[in-house]
Formats: sequence, structure tokens, C-alpha cells
Amino acid sequence: MAGWTAPAAAAASAPLAATDHRPALKVDLDTLSPSYLPAEGPVRVTGSVTNADDVPWVGINIYGFLGTEPMVSQSELAEAAESDPLGLVGDRIIDEGSYDTIEALEPGEEERFSLIIDRELLQPTAPGVYWFGVQALGESSEQPSDLISDGRARTFLPYLPPSVPGQVKTALVLPVRHYLPHDDDGSLAGLKHWARTLSIGGRLRDLVEFAASSGNTPVTWLVDPAVPDAIARLSVNNPPRSIAPTEPPPDEEPGESPSVSPSESADPDAGPDALEPSPQTRAAAEAAGEWLRNFEEAVQGDQILTLPYGDLDVAAAAELDPDLYEIARERPSRVLTDWGETTEKGVAAPSGFLNEAGFEMVSGDTTVLATDRMFGDDPPGVASIDGKKVAVMSSGAAGGGPGPGERFSSVQLRQRILSEAAVRLLSPGRHPLVVSLPLEWQPGDDDRAFFTGLDADWLDLTTVADAIDRDGTVADPAELAYPVLQQRRQLDEPTFDEVRGLIAAGATLQNLLTLNSGVSDGITEQALAGASYGSREAPIPARSALIGARTFVEDQLRSVKINAGPGVTLSGRDGGFATVITNGLDQPVTVNVVARSDGGVEIEPIEPVELAADSRSTVVLDAHANRVGVTNVTLRLTDVEGNPLGSSDRLPVRSAQVSVAIWLIIGTGLGLLFLAILVRLFRRIRRSAVVPPPPTVESL
Repeated sequence: MAGWTAPAAAAASAPLAATDHRPALKVDLDTLSPSYLPAEGPVRVTGSVTNADDVPWVGINIYGFLGTEPMVSQSELAEAAESDPLGLVGDRIIDEGSYDTIEALEPGEEERFSLIIDRELLQPTAPGVYWFGVQALGESSEQPSDLISDGRARTFLPYLPPSVPGQVKTALVLPVRHYLPHDDDGSLAGLKHWARTLSIGGRLRDLVEFAASSGNTPVTWLVDPAVPDAIARLSVNNPPRSIAPTEPPPDEEPGESPSVSPSESADPDAGPDALEPSPQTRAAAEAAGEWLRNFEEAVQGDQILTLPYGDLDVAAAAELDPDLYEIARERPSRVLTDWGETTEKGVAAPSGFLNEAGFEMVSGDTTVLATDRMFGDDPPGVASIDGKKVAVMSSGAAGGGPGPGERFSSVQLRQRILSEAAVRLLSPGRHPLVVSLPLEWQPGDDDRAFFTGLDADWLDLTTVADAIDRDGTVADPAELAYPVLQQRRQLDEPTFDEVRGLIAAGATLQNLLTLNSGVSDGITEQALAGASYGSREAPIPARSALIGARTFVEDQLRSVKINAGPGVTLSGRDGGFATVITNGLDQPVTVNVVARSDGGVEIEPIEPVELAADSRSTVVLDAHANRVGVTNVTLRLTDVEGNPLGSSDRLPVRSAQVSVAIWLIIGTGLGLLFLAILVRLFRRIRRSAVVPPPPTVESL
């Protein structure tokens, strides 16, 4: 660390100088150990300096600094985190041996630094949280050497001496939630993105590895059960939904039916080549399989809170469709169930806000996590709302560290969490600290240092269940803050209508298929994902995707058609006629035929009709005429529960009573004809029966 030294007249520390120009040197903190101001021993800091200018910089010295006054409240921390990154916050430590030097940096070049600052150079005045960080000073051809910092990084450093007793129960919540876009056929969309986020360096992969680095330290998982289920489908090459049999035909024993691979396509024209996965599919499948193995190991022994399936927009569902919440709430994760993991019900919006209807809707056995921004200036750690316990999450701790630089680096986030816990310990009526790690946060390379840094005597890292195991502060949900922006962002009624429509179409498709009892589940899961909090970010595309999926399913339903024929004339008052049903699906189906008319003709109900794959069948319908004339009869196909499939046909039925009238007219005419003939014959016979007189002489 040889290099430039402070002038002889300089004191052991120098005040920070303000600057109004953009720093030419970008400073990042990589490690800070220990993560709090120790009673004895040095503080070690490492990081990097990057030349963000377009000219070289030389003689760069990196100094540590410590604030002069402690922060002792959450509000002070919040104000500090949002303060001007170039403001004066402490004294620069310039003692020999406490700084590092970088000889030169070309434009865009990065160099690492390391500081070891002796404890006696860090003199806190009282318990609390202090500003701490590093500054870089150098010179360039355009900027001479001076006392103004040319780059800096700031964070918080708690100081709690042994004279401050007690511990703060602190729970870290790790969210496993991800928007789940689907293609119309039920397969997951965006395979390139999935491969990235599940591979090394991706957000979901890094989150699991971060949790694994905690060792035996307890954490709480907040899991959308649809996410591990979706990743499980990715691991088997992302199959589309299948209408293939899930159970054996009635004439086979259960063990005789061959198992159906989840990768089998529902496309009847799919051949061997169609089953060969693409390179993108294989990459996503490999990453998904490895992620599942790591995730299974990481969650063991931790508390798992499961969100409503698909990460349902709870606030919107509470106002528009509470029944849909119950559907999502009761649907478990197949993956977590297969692993035998114990889960508990949880509700938490990504923003932390929940409306009054949402609080009223959730059951008492559900752990609700809500942001402290709903509770005013003095938020509790645990609230009681309508008799339900609510974990109040710290928005400050989840807000990351102060600028400049990356607010959500592992060091910054950890130091903010420690600092929030420290000021709670100094406050009357100490509250537990619940922190949901930000969705946008991605752990760094040194994951283990995060949890090692939380190993402070005054911090008790535990689960949410343990942290809120106390009486809550009674709160009225009607008085809690729910911003207008949150109300506007809720999914709208047309979106929920499409969700319901897709679920209904899926149920009808399953009723139609004779041997499939699982397709409805997959369609319901896809529908629920369309009403997720993630859909708020792009509500119109999300609704369009729901419409596309419903159209796809309805096209399958309409593949079973009915042809009623051109028309029929009954040979009597009662009679029958034939109609043809065609199954265009590659799977057996069972249908009902429903007839509707204006009452002139009644069609007798028939038993459900079973059709083999790609087949047609002729069905005879019995009719009964109620009046003379022609009646238009509409024939519709439904599933076994009466839900229409979409195919219908109309035919005219001429009543048999019309034929009887014609025969009566003809019979009457024939009768009159026969009567006329008989009259004429009678007259002729009568005339022939009269004897003529004998001839006279004159006639001779």
C-alpha cells in the first residue's frame, strides 16, 4: 500500500469535501468484515475502482471514512439512504497504512483495492449506526490533485457495545416467484430466459445457492407453488398439455395400460422427429433439472410459505372473484408434495400492499406479510387484523443501501438489514424484523459472507413463524394505507373473465375425453398464472395469452362435430331419425346429444355416446310430434355434464300428423266416388226392373 502520503500538516483524519461534478472514478464495495464495528480488531474492506472517465487517472489513493454522529431510528436510516450521494457524511481516515493506492487506470479499466483500518482509528461516540465507506482521490490531465473525492462508496456500519443487551428476532424471506408465460398449447414460453435464470449466474439459480450457503441458519421461503411445478415440466423438455389417456380403458386392468410420458405431444400428427427437443429446449431442461435438485436440498428444514397457486393477484381477486382465490389457495405444488415438504399458507404481494377486501378474505391460518408502509410513521413488527396475525415487513431493510453505486449489492443489503435490526434494539418496545429480499436483488459471488456477516450477538436470525410468535398490535384494515397506484395496478374484470373462461373450457375438455382425468388441472394452472401479480406488468399481453389458450382448447372441443342431415318426415306421430357424430380428436371421447325446439317435436334423451379416436358414429334419435306442421330442431353436442362443445346442427322435422290428414282427405274423396257409383248403379237397376206394355194393333 505504498504511494502518496498525506502532507505532514494534515491531521490523522480529514473532513470529507463535497463535490458537484460527476465522479470520474466508480467505487464498489465487495466485502466488509466484520459487518459491524467491533469492540477490538481491525475492519477490513475490499472492492474495486473503475475509471469511468475518458482520460487516464493516476496516483489514486483509496481511504476509508466513518461518520461522526450515530443514527438511532428507522426514519434516520431511511433519510440517510435517500440522501445526496455527494453529501458530507464523515471524516476521511488518512493515517499511514490505512489506505491503498492504485498507480494508474486507463479509461474503462478496473483495479481492486484492500483496506485494513485499525480499530483505534474508528472512534464511535455512542451506540447506533454510522456512515462508513471509502473514497478515491487521484488526478488526471483534466483534473489536478485536490482534497475533493473523485469517487466514493457508502454504506452503514452498526455499533452496539456489550452494554446494550438483548437480541432482535430477524427473519429473512426468500421469494421464489416468477412470471409464467405460456404458449397456447400449454407449454412454457421464453425458453432462453428460463435457461438463463436457472443456470449459474441467473437470478433463480443464485437465489438457491445463496440459501444453501446459509448452512444451518434458518430462512423462510415464500414460494409460488406454480414455479417449481413449471420448472419440473421444463426438466422433461417442456411438453405441451396432453390429451392422451391418464387411465386404462374400461376393459383393461390398471396395470395393463402403458404409462404416458409427460413429454408426449398432444399433436396427433407428431411423429418421431417432432418429439426430438430443440437445443433451446435441451438447455432449459438441463438447467431446470439441476435447479430442482439444488432447490430440494436448499429448502430442507426451512419454513416454506406457499402463495396462492400462480401467484394470484389477491387484492384483485378479493374484489372481483373470491372463489378464484379459493381455487388457487387449495391447489398444492406437485413438486413440494412429492418431496414430502411441510408447507404453510402465505399471502404477500410483491409490493407488500394488500387492500381491505384482501385482509378480510384470507383465512386465519394464513400468514400475511404486509409492508410497513401501510402502517404510518410508527409501524409495529406484528399486527393483528380481524384476529389474523400479520408480519409487518421492513421496507427500509429491503430497500438496500445508500448511493452512489449498486444499492442492492450483497454488502449493501446485508448492512442495511443489520442496521435496521440495530436501531430496533435501541428503540423502546423492540419489534422483530421481517425482511423479504427484493425480487430485483441477485446475490453476489461471496454468498457465505452474507450470512457470516449476520452472525452478530444482538441479532437472532430465525423464521417468520418464530419472529411473529407474539401478540400483534391491533389494526383496522380500513385505516391502513392502500395507495391509489396499487388500486389502479390491480388486474381488471375482463382478465378474470378470461381466467374463468379458460378454466371452464379445460373442465369441459376433460369431461369430453373418455380416458383423460388430468388435462383440466394443467389448464387451470395455466389460467391462474394469467391472473398473477406478474401479469400486472403487462396486463394486455397477459389477457391476450388467456384468450389464445382458451381458443386453442375450444378448437379441440369443436373437433367433435354433429351432422343432423337435411331433414326428416316422420312416418307417424312417433318415429325416429339418424344423425352422425364425428370425433376429429386422436383420443376417445364421450358426448351427449341435446335437442332443442319450440315444442312442436320432442326428442327423447339418449345415453352418452362413446366414440373411438378419429371415428364417426350414427345415432338414432326418437321423436314425438305434438302438433301438425314443420318444426326446426337444433341438435347440440355437450359433455357428460351438459356443457356445450360448440358443435350444433339444425334440421326440419315434418310432423306425422300431416300424413294422417292427407289420407283422410283422400279417403273422403274415394268414399264420395264410391257413393256416386253406387247411386248410378242403383238407378240403372231400378229402371231395368219396370215391365213394358204389350204391343197394340196399331203398333203392328
